[in-house]
Amino acid sequence: MAENNILAEKSIEFAIRIVKCYKYLTEKKNEHIMSKQILRSGTSIGANIHEGTQAQSPADFVSKMSIALKEATETSYWLIILSRTDYLEKTACDSLKSELDEIIRILISSIKTTKKNWT
Repeated sequence: MAENNILAEKSIEFAIRIVKCYKYLTEKKNEHIMSKQILRSGTSIGANIHEGTQAQSPADFVSKMSIALKEATETSYWLIILSRTDYLEKTACDSLKSELDEIIRILISSIKTTKKNWT
């Protein structure tokens, strides 16, 4: 359970960074399409993780964590695109990507552990 608390907190911190990234992209770079995509997927990670903490069953928990993982993968895609199109500086993108990679590792571990203990 402690792993889920760490994951929930990391997802909040990441979402805050994504909101700030969105503000930067819209206000400073006048970019509105990709910024909305990354805002949606980047904040959805934590929303699903938090919903999963109140799961009604192991299957429900795995489902929410799997959705969070899919959203994290999509967010990683948008970070790559924003970096390669020079909307985000490499250092900022690498920092966000590093944080996201840690969330992804914890999500994968939580899903695997739950599936193993469930069956």
